[in-house]
Amino acid sequence: MEVNPPKQEHLLALKVMRLTKPTLFTNIPVTCEEKDLPGDLFNQLMRDDPSTVNGAEVLMLGEMLTLPQNFGNIFLGETFSSYISVHNDSNQVVKDILVKADLQTSSQRLNLSASNAAVAELKPDCCIDDVIHHEVKEIGTHILVCAVSYTTQAGEKMYFRKFFKFQVLKPLDVKTKFYNAETDEVFLEAQIQNITTSPMFMEKVSLEPSIMYNVTELNSVSQAGECVSTFRSRAYLQPMDTRQYLYCLKPKKEFAEKAGIIKGVTVIGKLDIVWKTNLGERGRLQTSQLQRMAPGYGDVRLSLEAIPDTVNLEEPFHITCKITNCSSERTMDLVLEMCNTNSIHWCGISGRQLGKLHPSSSLCLALTLLSSVQGLQSISGLRLTDTFLKRTYEYDDIAQVCVVSSAIKVES
Repeated sequence: MEVNPPKQEHLLALKVMRLTKPTLFTNIPVTCEEKDLPGDLFNQLMRDDPSTVNGAEVLMLGEMLTLPQNFGNIFLGETFSSYISVHNDSNQVVKDILVKADLQTSSQRLNLSASNAAVAELKPDCCIDDVIHHEVKEIGTHILVCAVSYTTQAGEKMYFRKFFKFQVLKPLDVKTKFYNAETDEVFLEAQIQNITTSPMFMEKVSLEPSIMYNVTELNSVSQAGECVSTFRSRAYLQPMDTRQYLYCLKPKKEFAEKAGIIKGVTVIGKLDIVWKTNLGERGRLQTSQLQRMAPGYGDVRLSLEAIPDTVNLEEPFHITCKITNCSSERTMDLVLEMCNTNSIHWCGISGRQLGKLHPSSSLCLALTLLSSVQGLQSISGLRLTDTFLKRTYEYDDIAQVCVVSSAIKVES
């Protein structure tokens, strides 16, 4: 009968502990009224409890810190820190000790060891300590692989490994919406939800625009000469709460004049989010490049550069239109026609030649009109005809203007 030799015990012991911040200790108050049987006993016990706050014993507050009792949760964007200790439990001197720590994710294997050099010797009851840090950038299963190799006094080479598996969770749910304005501006609404079980302090939520845009944050207002956040002092985001952020992107001057380029731009930029949890533990997330659906303007685009908000009834007013050839290859020969509606009447010559408009170029046109009806009126009735292709482009509901009566009757 064959007998297997006993498994040899290792001379070294490996211990791995996650480094996290402590938490505030919370006690559960137990109290009663003085007329009850215990009388003042419960209240006196809470006053004598060193973990309670003087004068606030009945509240779940504490002045003590509690060390972590378990591994806890790790969220995407946080920094994973771990303490690795190799201790010599034997009475022998061990030589050529090499400690290696790797982190295996679903897509890659990372070396987290501070040094890859071997320690010459380790005496009995001595240890080798190392602290590793890693900013978590993937969700899902992670495996910390700690490997130890060494040489005994007898010259025998020994090796062992330990595996520590943990899950990385998603801390935030980010949703975005894009709104394309007629002036080539793009408005981005970002909805950020805290899907963890603890409050977050939102330190920074910013948008890093692409190379073609400048960004303006619309999350603050000016009060008494100071910039005040629209969220006031409520910088904390409670669990499952959602907060909305708004940004305005404008094309840079060198790109705004090239209609064909801006028309096809889909990449807007990326969000940079920084938060803090617990006792100042920091986390950071950066989204991938945000993309919008590029608006379709067709071959010719007509936009308003200037228009008054309010005009007088039956009095001429002026608007400025910008006509852009969105084609990248074809020159257009345009004719402008102005068609009156029931309330809007154009002043000027209809059917006039605008001349040739080269690819990706534009021209500004001043037009005069008046309204015969009060109220909020829609400006419609512009027609552009390309004489080369005999194609007509119709532009209705270009904008709206408020028409008021110019005569104000004062009653005595």
